[in-house]
Amino acid sequence: MKKIIIIIAVILIWFPVLVNSQSIVTSKHNLSVSSSKMVKSTTESEICIFCHTPHSSNPKSPMWNKKITGTTYLLYNSSTLDAVPGQPDGSSILCLSCHDGTIALGDLVSRSKSIAMTMGNRITSKNNLTTDLSNDHPISFRYDAALAASDGQLKTPPLLVAELDNNSKLQCTSCHDPHKETNPKFLVASNEYSALCFTCHDRTYWTNSSHSTSINTWNGTGADPWVHIESAYATVSQNACANCHDSHNANGKPRLLKYVPEENNCLDCHNGNVAAKNVQADFAKTFKHDIYRYTGVHDPIEAASVATKHVECEDCHNPHASNATTATAPFVNGFNKGVNGINQAGNEVSRVTYAYEICYKCHAGNSWTPAPTVSRQINQNNVRLEFDTSNPSYHPVVGPRNNTEVTANLIAPNTISTVLYCTDCHASNDTGGASGPHGSIYPQLLKLQYSTDNNTPESVANYELCYSCHNRDNIISDTNTFNGHKKHIVDERTSCSVCHDPHGISSTQGNSINNSNLINFRTGIVTPSSSGILRYEDTGVGRGSCYLTCHGENHNPYSYNNMMND
Repeated sequence: MKKIIIIIAVILIWFPVLVNSQSIVTSKHNLSVSSSKMVKSTTESEICIFCHTPHSSNPKSPMWNKKITGTTYLLYNSSTLDAVPGQPDGSSILCLSCHDGTIALGDLVSRSKSIAMTMGNRITSKNNLTTDLSNDHPISFRYDAALAASDGQLKTPPLLVAELDNNSKLQCTSCHDPHKETNPKFLVASNEYSALCFTCHDRTYWTNSSHSTSINTWNGTGADPWVHIESAYATVSQNACANCHDSHNANGKPRLLKYVPEENNCLDCHNGNVAAKNVQADFAKTFKHDIYRYTGVHDPIEAASVATKHVECEDCHNPHASNATTATAPFVNGFNKGVNGINQAGNEVSRVTYAYEICYKCHAGNSWTPAPTVSRQINQNNVRLEFDTSNPSYHPVVGPRNNTEVTANLIAPNTISTVLYCTDCHASNDTGGASGPHGSIYPQLLKLQYSTDNNTPESVANYELCYSCHNRDNIISDTNTFNGHKKHIVDERTSCSVCHDPHGISSTQGNSINNSNLINFRTGIVTPSSSGILRYEDTGVGRGSCYLTCHGENHNPYSYNNMMND
């Protein structure tokens, strides 16, 4: 009986050692001949010797058995990095004595000859970080309360699981335990749902974002979006940060993105193979926000008033914040949450409240804002000014209409108080496709046909965009309030665009008499009357006078009753 008790006591005493020895024995760090892995020695039976030696170690702790070469490494750098990384030190420089590929696995301080290995004598593939650490998570930097405060999205030490060294530095061993491969890549904890990442990182909005909550899986079609992850999980939420980021040997060095072209980090999921909507299909259309044209121009810390022309997915979407919640115009919806912009006063805002504030980043008077597609009596190139509610007329993007006359010509659910999104007109032409102005078959990224060609036959199809809000019967009928338009639109095939400027007319350039009802004549089609006047005069509800020459007729003036209002 006494022998049994002694045996049990010995087992209990040595159990932790046995467990640890079993984990290192079955791990990739067992490079001895007994290893079950592909990379191992052809003759050496000792296990610990590949890293440790009881004699002549350098440094003495932890009895290191590899040479430290004094290599100078190229360090990670990013405009969003607040830490100050130094050359690798502490445990990190020990890890790199194998993982930078400069020293053979079998080259040991305690052995005069290099130990032969089965698969070559140096680490290969992604495990070889090389001396270029600019595409790897930064290491050997001081992580303290001051850093956390200056960054604003880092947790304040002490940290759970991820331990800092005695100098309060983050090292390789903060994330990796070289003796235990309980988790892939020797991680000190599971990174499912990016739990290990969030030991340090504390991203604003993340908890409710789609990338945090989506249970979508890859459907097996096309390229694997998670091929860069050694042990990928099944869903978007489980892979979390790793959907876009790669901690080591990332192709997109700044911010450790998995690809260099920014859009590729989005489109390998948003092509219908993971995400429900195929956004990539819209970017193949003739008219689009051409994200493929720019690479490496966008910077997360750039000003909202974009100085250098470019457009990327992240100019309109914050991948750490975006979600599927809906809002009512003009308030920003979940897809565009957490993005900076320009408000109606022309000031930068770090986080938009209204959706149009995102559009204003590029379409509110930048030097490279696309020129108007047609020449008008009042030429405008700043939608922020065109949508201003103090204007004589405008489409209701910033606020409700100021013209009660239009009420009679709106179709449900539109009313005088309706406010629109820019995307109610500018969006994908595919019904049920991805919402937003990604790409369309129609010019100006319109979601429906709006013919601006003069001499266009009137039809539901040719003016589908206008007729999605405005009552066609009222416009083309001979027997109702708006019969003045039938002659122009139906009989003379005059496009709506000839007289109406769809965004609005700035109060600094127009006035309520001449520019009500979105009147702003196209000068390539409408010319001055015989008296040299080019003007529209609003003379009351449904009434107006035109001084102009159009479709071969001189109006000097030509008075209309029942003019259509915007």
